[in-house]
Amino acid sequence: MVNDNHSLQDNEETIHRYWDNNLDPVLTIESGDVVNFKCPEPTWGAVTPDTVAEDLYNISTPGHALLGPVEIADAEPGDVLQIDLLSVNHGDWGFTIVNPGKMNDGLLPERFEEPEIYIWDLSEGVGEFVNGIEVPLDPFPGVVGLAPSTDGRHSTSPPRNVGGNLDVKHLTEGSTVYLPVEVTGGLFSIGDGHAAQGDGEVCITAIETALSVTVGFELRSDMDIDQPQFETNSPFTPTGRDESMYCTTGISDDLMDAAKQAVSAMIDHLCGEYSLSSHEAYILCSVAVDLKVNELVNAPNWVVSAYLPKSILP
Repeated sequence: MVNDNHSLQDNEETIHRYWDNNLDPVLTIESGDVVNFKCPEPTWGAVTPDTVAEDLYNISTPGHALLGPVEIADAEPGDVLQIDLLSVNHGDWGFTIVNPGKMNDGLLPERFEEPEIYIWDLSEGVGEFVNGIEVPLDPFPGVVGLAPSTDGRHSTSPPRNVGGNLDVKHLTEGSTVYLPVEVTGGLFSIGDGHAAQGDGEVCITAIETALSVTVGFELRSDMDIDQPQFETNSPFTPTGRDESMYCTTGISDDLMDAAKQAVSAMIDHLCGEYSLSSHEAYILCSVAVDLKVNELVNAPNWVVSAYLPKSILP
């Protein structure tokens, strides 16, 4: 029988900021159970609606604030955990950060020496941006993962074979994620709520927000995978439908360089055509512009393009 009465709130006992297979589970469930996770925004209070750009020089968080770990009874290495995202709801505010360039994160740290933050009002179900731009919202957890088999503490930042910080914007309500189990009990954790994100998350943050996520769990001994797999219906564009796009390209013998070129060109386009500042354009690219690898076979150069949905513009 499915138990849909499990619920986890954020507190000192249920939040952790690193992966470690030695963490004690905060909840033990059976295959078939359902859990509601009340995930805080990813910094767990370090950023507030009153945070300004200058504050970012002094804000340091040790990792994403993750709820868990949840132990799944009878889960053993070699199993697969099916994770059904039954409902996903965002908070009433969010933020997007461009960190100081000296921190060397994001896609273009060399272009953005100064920090910036944008606080989003999400209470009306849309992300209101500058100059009449509106970003559609499709909330999802950026981090969905199990504990790795390697002992010790591990950063929550890089994704792993067992999931973690995947930042796949398609893991929205109704999607299913499959993760390989590496340790007894699986030890599932979730967090890093996003209200919207472009493929690439180029300035290193999406619209970061709190989430309420209801998750169904099922052990799958009939599956054999080595890395995450998922099923999803959307959003394949920011509005979830085919629509008119404006695209910039990057061409290089290095995929990262090609991505940098494509995003830099999109920033220039947004600044020139829509009177955005460079920081505003970078933020918009991170939350609403999708990077796509167009070709990988015409050596020595590859093509990456940045897709801007024209519908979000006034």
